[in-house]
Amino acid sequence: QVQLVESGGGLVQAGGSLTLSCTNGAFTYSSSFMGWFRQAPGKEREFVAGISWQGLPTSYAESIQGRFTISRDDAKNTVYLRMSSLKLEDTAVYYCAAASTMRDLQDKRSINYWGLGTQVTVSS
Repeated sequence: QVQLVESGGGLVQAGGSLTLSCTNGAFTYSSSFMGWFRQAPGKEREFVAGISWQGLPTSYAESIQGRFTISRDDAKNTVYLRMSSLKLEDTAVYYCAAASTMRDLQDKRSINYWGLGTQVTVSS
């Protein structure tokens, strides 16, 4: 069954890097597009990045463009989010998400599956 399990969160200094991983227990059409959202305290959950089951296309939020890279390893049913040049404002709980299309993946109301989240804290 589809079950999204995140790992890789933690504490990092501003300017540093961190890689998040999300493993899907079972590939299905309804989980073929995978990606990441984040939610900072007092803010709404927002789309960060997404990737199709084929590896392309990918989609990124403007706020992280050029700093974050999403990739996937289909043999491991795992999606990665490489975060570089981290800023204080990147501090949030990061959630893995899965949907049927890229359009659905970019809308939190259309997500089929969510992970439990992993905390990323960027310190000065």
